[in-house]
Amino acid sequence: MPRVDPARCAGEFLKALNQGLITHVTITIGYDTPWRKVHELLIQAALETEYILTDPKPFVIQTSLNDFHVSYQINAYTREANRMAEIHSQLNTNIQEAFQRAGLEIMSPTYLAPRDGNTVTLPQENRSANYRAPSFRVASPS
Repeated sequence: MPRVDPARCAGEFLKALNQGLITHVTITIGYDTPWRKVHELLIQAALETEYILTDPKPFVIQTSLNDFHVSYQINAYTREANRMAEIHSQLNTNIQEAFQRAGLEIMSPTYLAPRDGNTVTLPQENRSANYRAPSFRVASPS
């Protein structure tokens, strides 16, 4: 039976306490969006969130490669356990704002209806000045 070193256990516990608690949010984004950009925006959103620590730095893991989209999880540390609901909510808000500023939709393409002729779901102020909804296209079989 292996021996447990109490000093080592205490050291690991103190190290974990120093890092704080971790909070995370998962979003799904289509494969057409570059993963490096998604990572950049999620980390940016976390760093803009009050009470999120800059050290250790927030990090992203890709938790699943789904049929039509990738699942991304932003992980960030805080020492404010009593504010977790507020931090989580603000992190969600900052994620939406970061993606909107970048002109990227948080969209999981799992529906089967054509989008031709529909306006993107980005707020008006985040669309380019010359944005026009695409026309509906019908292709005849060859």
